[in-house]
Amino acid sequence: MHVITVGEAMALFAPRLTDRILDAKDFQLDVGGAESNVAAHLAQLGVGASWASRLGDDALGERIARTLRERGVNLTHAETHEGSPTGLYVKDPGAGVIYYRAGSAASTMDKAFALSLPLDTVALVHTSGITPALSAECLDMTETLFARVAEMPEVTLSFDVNFRRALWASHDVGARMLLALARRADVVFVGLDEAHTLWGCTTPDEVRALLPEPHTVVVKNNDIGATEFANGTSTFVPALPVEVVEPVGAGDAFAAGYLAALLRGLSATERLTQGHLRAGLVLRSTSDFTTER
Repeated sequence: MHVITVGEAMALFAPRLTDRILDAKDFQLDVGGAESNVAAHLAQLGVGASWASRLGDDALGERIARTLRERGVNLTHAETHEGSPTGLYVKDPGAGVIYYRAGSAASTMDKAFALSLPLDTVALVHTSGITPALSAECLDMTETLFARVAEMPEVTLSFDVNFRRALWASHDVGARMLLALARRADVVFVGLDEAHTLWGCTTPDEVRALLPEPHTVVVKNNDIGATEFANGTSTFVPALPVEVVEPVGAGDAFAAGYLAALLRGLSATERLTQGHLRAGLVLRSTSDFTTER
């Protein structure tokens, strides 16, 4: 049972506490990025996880690689790209996130990169809608990745919509591309707020009606709960009460908890519950990852 996640990792700079950037005096440097987050959470949950991407030939890239290895992630397919920096993002609690990712090493992933991955050795491939938005090369890479997995019925393709408006040329372009990609996946994660912003959906059932092709669609509705649609049925599990410190990264944790349960053959209710439990750990901190289990 092995998973490969494909997408960027960035250095994450954040206050240790919940102070705003303007006032904080104590900071931490960590690792962030949707697909690398999922890989780290999966590894901590006992699932063999590889992360495939490109890092800059710089100190931040070296630190990310070292940290992910320490978290149990296999980096055999993580390359160093000379001439491009490692991406960086800064969390400003209560005010959002500041990204420095333009021209990053991860944005240079291309069709050849996707063709180099040994997908026939894994049970599941996971990526997100952030990756194809990074560059034209990354969009080609994602299209190639999807096409390869489509030819491998024994491999499950997992896709987290992860809409980031600032990364797309326009809202309409992002909405169109993300819908097309989601329809080609086997397992899709999407927030109801995202689905409303992208496609005008107001209920989980409307999301499923828009995405009939994937075997499984998981619609997350913030602190209300999550609904899984699969095999002609739907299952809802309410969110767990948690004191939220910072929400960024919780969706990646949810996906990892859910996928780990899926790979172990657990029920729909157990899959959603494991997603909520994992997300709750991240919601209680300013980090995208936690050593809590």
